[in-house]
Parts: sequence; structure tokens; C-alpha cells
Amino acid sequence: MNEATRFWAEVLRWRILSEREREVVIGPDETAPLGICFMPVTDRKVVKNRLHLDLTSAAEDREAEIERILALGARTADVGQTGNESWTVLADPEGNEFCVVRPKETLIG
Repeated sequence: MNEATRFWAEVLRWRILSEREREVVIGPDETAPLGICFMPVTDRKVVKNRLHLDLTSAAEDREAEIERILALGARTADVGQTGNESWTVLADPEGNEFCVVRPKETLIG
């Protein structure tokens, strides 16, 4: 298992459900309708991520959530932000960028 797999399991507060030589699956539990499968790739990330992830949290915990994710091994990332954005860009241990977005009332609004 690589560092990014453990990182994302901890960020999402999920568990590692299955570990095989070329596949690690994380999710809330084995019967959950969704999860994430991590598989190794041989090419290095050159420009953009293949997948874009946005995370959200309640307004009162946004900064605490960012600090928790940084403590898990993320780092801040500069992708040309102006400083006026409603999101914070971070990178996982493998350099894949993701955002912690402004708090929302629902996942789509």
C-alpha cells in the first residue's frame, strides 16, 4: 500500500477494505455503495491530475479540517490562485492537487 492510499482513507475517514498486490480499495465499509480503488501507474504526473476532487466541510470547521488534512501529509499547492478564491488548493503525498471548497448547504449547492 502506498502513502497516498493511507492518506485518502484517513482524509475521508474511511477504512482500507482490501489490499492486493496491484489494488487497494478504501470505503466506509464493505457494503457501502461507493468506495475508491487505487491502482499503481508507471507514468509520473506531469501536468494535471486525471481526476479532480473537491472536499467540503461545515463553515465552523473549515480551517480545522484543512489543518487536519495538512497534518495527515498534504501540502499547500499553488496553481495560480489570486488569493480571492473560495477554496484552498492542497496536494496529496503524491502531488495530486485537490480543493477544500467553501462550505455548502448541500453537496450540490
